[in-house]
Amino acid sequence: MAFLEMASEEAAVTMVNYYTPVTPHLRSQPVYIQYSNHRELKTDNLPNQARAQAALQAVSAAQSGNLALPGAPSNEGTVLPGQSPVLRIIIENLFYPVTLEVLHQIFSKFGTVLKIITFTKNNQFQALLQYADPLNAHYAKMALDGQNIYNACCTLRIDFSKLTSLNVKYNNDKSRDFTRLDLPTGDSQPSLETPMAAAFGAPGIISSPYAGAAGFAPAIGFPQATGLSVPTVPGALGPLTLTSSAVTGRMAIPGASGIPGNSVLLVTNLNPDFITPHGLFILFGVYGDVHRVKIMFNKKENALVQMADANQAQLAMNHLSGQRLYGKVLRATLSKHQSVQLPREGQEDQGLTKDFSNSPLHRFKKPGSKNFQNIFPPSATLHLSNIPPSVTMDDLKNLFTEAGCSVKAFKFFQKDRKMALIQLGSVEEAIQALIELHNHDLGENHHLRVSFSKSTI
Repeated sequence: MAFLEMASEEAAVTMVNYYTPVTPHLRSQPVYIQYSNHRELKTDNLPNQARAQAALQAVSAAQSGNLALPGAPSNEGTVLPGQSPVLRIIIENLFYPVTLEVLHQIFSKFGTVLKIITFTKNNQFQALLQYADPLNAHYAKMALDGQNIYNACCTLRIDFSKLTSLNVKYNNDKSRDFTRLDLPTGDSQPSLETPMAAAFGAPGIISSPYAGAAGFAPAIGFPQATGLSVPTVPGALGPLTLTSSAVTGRMAIPGASGIPGNSVLLVTNLNPDFITPHGLFILFGVYGDVHRVKIMFNKKENALVQMADANQAQLAMNHLSGQRLYGKVLRATLSKHQSVQLPREGQEDQGLTKDFSNSPLHRFKKPGSKNFQNIFPPSATLHLSNIPPSVTMDDLKNLFTEAGCSVKAFKFFQKDRKMALIQLGSVEEAIQALIELHNHDLGENHHLRVSFSKSTI
C-alpha cells in the first residue's frame, strides 16, 4: 500500500474518477485507488518509515507460513492442517448497513466468536472474525458463503484469512474483543497493531461506511426474507434469528450510540447556475428514495436532501461526495436537521423546496427490486434501459450528444435490445447526463432509465 499526495484536490478527484471505471495494472498487478483520510503527507518521519518497513516484513513472513488455503474443498468435514480460525467477510450489495452485532449474532450460531474487526477496503465493507476453533470457521464458511443477510442484498462472501489471530485495541462499533470487556472504547477509529495495519492501511484509515447510521429499519424481516437458515452441523444452534436490537442496528456494546442515524444530507459547493431541486432528486435517487430537497434561499450553493432512511443517506454520501458536478466538487455530509421543512403558505421560496415523497420515479419502493443489486459508484459508462424497439443506436448517441456529452462507445445488450451501455468522455459528463436524461420520453410510452454501470465497453 502507499499514499500519493497530488498538487490539488481537483487533481486527486480527476485521478480517482479516471481510474474508477478501469482498474490500472502495474506489472500485471491490479492497483486500487481510493481517497485517504489524511489531508497531507509528512515524509520526514524516519521512525515511522522504519515501522512501516518492519510491518511489511511481518506481513510477508505471515503470508509465507503454513496458513489457510482459500481454495480448500468445502464439502469435506475435515479441517486442513494450519487452517486459520479467522474468516475474512466481504459484504456485497450493501444496501442496508450490517453492524458488528449483526455479524456476531449470525456467526455465533457456529461456535464461540472471540473477536471482530470491521473496516472498509477497496470501497467494500469487510470484516475479520476470529473463532475459538478453526472447525467453527470451517462450518460457518460452508453454510454462509454466498447467502444474503437481507432480501436480495447484503451478500456474504467468506474466505479464510491469512491471519491466525486478531489484535483488537478498542471495544466499540467497529471492533470488539469478546474476551476483554475491560478494553477502552477509543475516541476514534480502531487502531490495529502491525502486521494488521500494514495489511489494511495505516491506523486511522480503517472505518465502517455506516458509522453514525445505526437505527435503520429495513422493511424486510430476518430470517423470513432470506430463507437463510443454519444446516445441521456440529456447533450450530438451530435457525438464525436476530434480536430486534441487531436488526435495527442499535449496538448493545460499550461506547456505541443508540441514536438513530440522520436521513438528511447537507450538500455544499454546488453550482447555483445549473443545479435544481429536480436535478438533486434524480442524482441522489440513484442511491435511495429522495423525499424532499431544499436549495438554500440565501446561499444557493448549499442544499438539504432528505432520503427515505439513514442508510440510504449514508450510501448516497459515500458515493457522491467528492464527485464533480457542473464544474465544482460536490460535498455531502450528514446534516444537523432531522427533516426538510416545506415553506409555509405565502412564504417566498422561488421553487427551491420540493416534496418528492410520492414521486413515481423512486427506484427502491418495491422490496426485492433488482435495483437493490445494481447500485454502483458514478462511472463514465451508463446503463440505459426501457428502450423501445424503434429507437436506434444513432438516436441514442444523438440524444447524449445534444445534451453536451462526448460519446466514446455504445453497445446494445445482445440478449435484450431494451438495454444498452453508453460510455461518455468523463464521470462528470455521465453524472450530468444521468440528471438530464433519466426519465426522458423516448416515445411509444417508453421513458429512458439511466443508471451508473460497473461495466465498460
